[in-house]
Amino acid sequence: MKRQKYIFVIGGVMSGVGKGITTASIGAILESKGFKVNLIKIDPYLNVDAGTMNPTEHGETFVLDSGLETDQDMGNYERFLNKSLSNDDYITSGMVYKAVIERERNLGYGGKCVEAIPHITDEILMRINRSAKENKSDISVIEIGGTIGDYQNALFIETARILKIKHPEDVMTVLVSYLPIPGTIGEMKSKPTQNAIRQLNSYGVHADMIIARSPLSIDDKRKEKIANATSVPAAHIISAPDIESVYDVPLNFEKDKVGDIALRILRLRKKPSAPGLSRWEGFTKSVKSFKKTVKIGIVGKYFDTGDFVLSDAYISVIEALKFSAYSLGVKAELEWINSKSFERGADVNALSKYAGILVPGGFGETGIEGKIKAIQFARENKIPYFGLCYGMQLMVVEYARNVLGWKDAHTTEISKDTSHPVVHIMPDQEKKLLEKSYGGTMRLGAYKAILKEGSVANGAYGTKNIEERHRHRYEVNNSYRVDIENAGLVFSGTSPDNRLAEIAELPKSKHPFFLGTQFHPELKARPLDPHPLFTAFIKASIKNNS
Repeated sequence: MKRQKYIFVIGGVMSGVGKGITTASIGAILESKGFKVNLIKIDPYLNVDAGTMNPTEHGETFVLDSGLETDQDMGNYERFLNKSLSNDDYITSGMVYKAVIERERNLGYGGKCVEAIPHITDEILMRINRSAKENKSDISVIEIGGTIGDYQNALFIETARILKIKHPEDVMTVLVSYLPIPGTIGEMKSKPTQNAIRQLNSYGVHADMIIARSPLSIDDKRKEKIANATSVPAAHIISAPDIESVYDVPLNFEKDKVGDIALRILRLRKKPSAPGLSRWEGFTKSVKSFKKTVKIGIVGKYFDTGDFVLSDAYISVIEALKFSAYSLGVKAELEWINSKSFERGADVNALSKYAGILVPGGFGETGIEGKIKAIQFARENKIPYFGLCYGMQLMVVEYARNVLGWKDAHTTEISKDTSHPVVHIMPDQEKKLLEKSYGGTMRLGAYKAILKEGSVANGAYGTKNIEERHRHRYEVNNSYRVDIENAGLVFSGTSPDNRLAEIAELPKSKHPFFLGTQFHPELKARPLDPHPLFTAFIKASIKNNS
């Protein structure tokens, strides 16, 4: 009988040091050795999903085919494994507690006193094993969010401990820990990591491997120091310095034999049919050889947070642009443009320096007029433009205002009294908003669409039938579609029943590339499988650059 293997990835010292990339990289390495792997993200917050969180605080909300709104690490998992994940691969404290409480309310525990242990930990373990079963995997790699010492993730770490006691040969623990190099000292300090290991030990969990994150590579002296203080073998302390591209991480890990160490700990042998990392290595090598660049301006509102620029709100868009650029032999040089700056008087003509302009998704009124100015500039000056979700809706608003002459045309999300509501709320969504039902209630997940033959979109995809992921409440108002199309803007993609406009574009005879999607194509872009619409946009931008 096959025995499931488990690798728990836990953070130490500080958050944001790369647990997600570590988890994804371990998964990619183990798959390269011939094993079927499933990756699980555990988020310890009490939100049931990530859909109601502010992107400037939490980063991008990543939507699965099923419509589940998840943490951005799920996007990294999909990109590294080059496959779509399911609901079973994502767990939050909110999901776990909600399920246990609902079961208790329905007498599912037979009148017993329901407690954190064993009932919460049993629910967590049940979900981990369900994911493994659904994926038919050999190895589950489970990232536990947060860091050692957080109250929120203690029960998930306890679950790892219980599993290790029951199956000591089948469980491995990886600690991702940061080794700072204080500027005033100029020396890499290992004490915070030593303390993190001791704290992990106090939970009854012992690290089998340490991923030593730091600005520079960890030296042998510090490896030995940590090994002596923690009982983790020096060979199991993996150097993980800051690097230019996260896609180099699996290759860097393999230099330190991460895959072989993991298989040895889990008592597994590399399979003869293992595909290896040759495709991955080819991708990363080719990227380094590109000299030419294409400059893309991303006009959004989720960039500023205090004195810092937060690009995590658009991480999938950023990566999708990079993948398509790489596939065309260039590097995408991305610059963030705060749309609010155009509302404060910044000269929109500054956009002329970009080979292409992209307006990503978003919600609300902030920065909207700045985005519309940017869209108008791109259309009138024949600069390739790509609008995603809100970026498509505002493209329709701009066209209605400045081509059809409906000066107050707007989306009812912003202006309920406009005389030309060219974008309005979906009827079923209006009821949900009145009921204040916000979480998990948008049009979410993968839906089919039909493309017009001969359109720009059809040419990019090479097919009439597509399926893409959505996350929105508003849509193009069908009452205006005929008038807008008669004025030249083509709705080249629609839902199979023709009720929803999925893609809007100008024909190539009018503009080199002026296209928007109601869906989020960035969610399906992968390093080894770039998205065709992003590739078409980058191709038009390169041509504009020449």
